[in-house]
Amino acid sequence: MALFSNAGQQRKERMPKILLVNNYHYRRGGADVVYLEQGRLLRERGWEVVEFSMQHPQNEPSRYADSFCEEIEYGRPYSALTKLRHATKIVYSFEAAAKMRALIERERPDVVHAHNVYHHLSPSVLHAAGRCGVPVLLTTHDLKLLCPAISMLCAGQVCEECRTRGRFSVVRKRCQKGSLALSMLVFAESTLHDISGIYRKSIDRLISPSRFFIEKFAEWGWPGAPFSHIPNFVDVESLHPEFRPGKYFVYFGRLSAEKGLKTLVAAAANAGVEVRLVGTGPIEEDLRRQADQFSANVRFCGFLKGEALWQTVRESRAVVLASEWYENAPLTILEAYACGKPALGSRIGGIPELIQPGKTGQMFESGNSLELADVLRSYAEMPDGDVEAQGRYARAWVETDFTIERHANRLIDAYRLAGVMV
Repeated sequence: MALFSNAGQQRKERMPKILLVNNYHYRRGGADVVYLEQGRLLRERGWEVVEFSMQHPQNEPSRYADSFCEEIEYGRPYSALTKLRHATKIVYSFEAAAKMRALIERERPDVVHAHNVYHHLSPSVLHAAGRCGVPVLLTTHDLKLLCPAISMLCAGQVCEECRTRGRFSVVRKRCQKGSLALSMLVFAESTLHDISGIYRKSIDRLISPSRFFIEKFAEWGWPGAPFSHIPNFVDVESLHPEFRPGKYFVYFGRLSAEKGLKTLVAAAANAGVEVRLVGTGPIEEDLRRQADQFSANVRFCGFLKGEALWQTVRESRAVVLASEWYENAPLTILEAYACGKPALGSRIGGIPELIQPGKTGQMFESGNSLELADVLRSYAEMPDGDVEAQGRYARAWVETDFTIERHANRLIDAYRLAGVMV
């Protein structure tokens, strides 16, 4: 029975209230940024915003923090009993479900919009919201609903074997961090979720920032809720551009294998250009050794944020994203455009949707260091006026199609399609 069966008149007299759900309540990754920024933009438009997340020492302030769930941080030295308890929460967190129901009963939201909930809050939060009669939307920031290991990546290579040979492939190939135990755990999790239909039955509408993900779900025969395509956005007012081209190329983000950074270092050495890597991550030492071995002109800038980050981007010639996995809709490209810089991206996942070759940047074959070297060389030799023209076109595009206002309007349209009275 719907929780709000007699609340129609009250809703007409107030602004809509939304309950936003995400594992983390701080800027840990791209999905977390979207979750937090979505709350900000809806508040600015008069919406009441309620948050539900996991407790964490780095969380941003929230008036709803007392309702957040117990912190789970995999890889920490928990006791064996605690690890076992956490493992069961991957499949279904009764704590999260109970706290979700209590929050909904107290706050009476018009809609629940979830982002990343896997492995921490679990789909129990979606199930609880659905049982309360609240329309539920989920943004697919990754491919977890199709791939038990989330990324469709195994041993550094794109893998879709679960579609053709069944989900036990994740165990046979040890796709989850090369671990048999972890791979068996995510296989069991995905199998139980499939059998219960918890995602199919609990979600009223899915949101994808890329068309590529929507097409991938269709290829895999997704039997659940329909999709809305809502591109990511960037706050163009907060990022002023610098169109004058610099000399170096820049990557900013996590230093991890799927980002194609070893390919980028090899290409930088081949092209004889300077590349700056902004960020930290598990392969940083490998990249340093590779740069030394190839005598590549690569500067490791470490973690930067705020104006220090944006100034590094503004002073570059172009931003490079050499990903070798199915990227969804990387914010870094939109942020590069907002800073007045072209983007050079690999031809994989949703990246091609965000680059207009010759107008806002250029593309190259994913994993092909020679082709990337050619692109880097061509931009290094390109007249400054031509590079600047691309940066200006990119800024104009992001000011037109990827603004906060357009994103908010697209969100509200999706909420209406899910049955929300807004």
